[in-house]
Amino acid sequence: MKKDIEIARAIEKEKIVTIAKKMNLTPDDLELYGNYKAKITLEKHTESIEQGKMVLVTAINPTPAGEGKSTVSIGLADAMNASGYQTVVALREPSLGPTLGIKGGATGGGQAQIVPMEDINLHFTGDIHAISTANNALSALIDNHIYQGNELQIDPRRITWKRVVDLNDRALRHVVVGLGGPIQGVPREDGFDITVASEIMAILCLAKDLKDLKERISQIVIGYTYDKEPISVKDLKVEGVITALLKDAIKPNLVQTLEHTPAIVHGGPFANIAHGCNSIIATKIALQHADYVITEAGFGADLGAEKFLDIKVPQLEKAPDAIVIVATIRSLKMHGGVSLADLAKGENIPAIRDGFSNLAKHIDSLKAYHVPVIVSLNEFTTDTKSELEAVKEMCDKQAIPCVETSIWANGSKGGLELAKTVVDAIQTNTNDYTPLIPEGTSMQEKIALIAKNTYGATTIEYSAKALTQIKQYQELGWGELPICMAKTQYSLSDNPKLLGRPTDFAIHIREFVPKIGAGFIVALTGNVMTMPGLTKEPAALEIDIDENGNISGLF
Repeated sequence: MKKDIEIARAIEKEKIVTIAKKMNLTPDDLELYGNYKAKITLEKHTESIEQGKMVLVTAINPTPAGEGKSTVSIGLADAMNASGYQTVVALREPSLGPTLGIKGGATGGGQAQIVPMEDINLHFTGDIHAISTANNALSALIDNHIYQGNELQIDPRRITWKRVVDLNDRALRHVVVGLGGPIQGVPREDGFDITVASEIMAILCLAKDLKDLKERISQIVIGYTYDKEPISVKDLKVEGVITALLKDAIKPNLVQTLEHTPAIVHGGPFANIAHGCNSIIATKIALQHADYVITEAGFGADLGAEKFLDIKVPQLEKAPDAIVIVATIRSLKMHGGVSLADLAKGENIPAIRDGFSNLAKHIDSLKAYHVPVIVSLNEFTTDTKSELEAVKEMCDKQAIPCVETSIWANGSKGGLELAKTVVDAIQTNTNDYTPLIPEGTSMQEKIALIAKNTYGATTIEYSAKALTQIKQYQELGWGELPICMAKTQYSLSDNPKLLGRPTDFAIHIREFVPKIGAGFIVALTGNVMTMPGLTKEPAALEIDIDENGNISGLF
């Protein structure tokens, strides 16, 4: 069986100018990065025009067994094009953290991939590096301001802005900077987040244009004075230089699928520690140049889809016309109590019925938005007919279409039925999108709506610090901002070990992080971390390069 990278390398790619023509883009609309990658210029794509239909792809809570959300997104876009619908897929950029860590490559799999997969999985066009540089330039400017006399009276103990690196590196979670004597700076505690957790990443993905990007950056709160007053980038007067470092990163990237469907890949905030969606600019360009746009949100529907619908949609000013939830027999078995090692031990319908509770909860949560929902049952060779039929039967009882897909093995051919079901759902249903959170809702009410309606929690417990912050943020006028929940992706709860559909559990809010430039407040729950660590045997150990420059090990 060929590896993903071997399949991708064997495909004859079309020149990116040819791919652009399928979106009615001209060479003047592109900035080329070689023959197969380009950035799309922004000048001709800011005016509002008639939009295409949008399909959001999400999933059940992820398991080590695999779900294949990106593979389904890419394969569905290919299947839509094969069915005669002009379609573009709009995805997030991979971070080097998971690429070198536990996950491996992040460009789909099998016969449904975006290419050039080696470039996309590694440095791509440099967007994430630009974000790292902008973020760390701000850190350097903060420390220099303090060293040069601290005119703003920034309290070094209350600086909330962290440095970032696009790697999983637990050794950098807590550091001390400025050691070595007076000429080396002012000593203080600091720390690193992974780049995709940076507020600058979130801002880049929510900004409407370069002007909006600069305004949002100016509003970033970097810490507090000795009098506990917030300090923003605008106070430091450095929003111009930070934005200048992002002048190219804000432009979306155009690549292609194995079947030559246009793919816009831009932005990469994680959904467990940020809002988990690709950029608004990329999504809008896709909508303006296609009849159908397939996009996705990170991790399961409790994180990515909820944030897409409650944070991104109001700013995109466009709701999905349909939502696809990806599940597999293997992952349903794990949610039903089967260990990873025992998944290959034959048919287990009782475990599937137990694990279906996780899928059922996501279906219930998404139905509340009044957008058509479809289940994509992503096939594995170990699935039995009885197991597949059992899931279909349970979906029927939920009044939800369930479609088997074999996209990994068969590309667009394995997704034709899903494409037809999606189009039928859009054409026969009225999109009556209804947000979960009404305007004017307090911080605690927002959290309660998400925790109880989306997760199924019975109670919410706040630390003393979190309660103090709520009062402080209300006084500062931040209480009206949306809440971005930072939670484990593996469970509906904030305990990663509680699989399936846990009941009678509490969500624990330990602290808040204001992201004023992004326009939301992050609520940190449980033990979720903004700087992951590597496993004992990370994916990096499998990555190699030969004397001809050919990379291996990226799946």
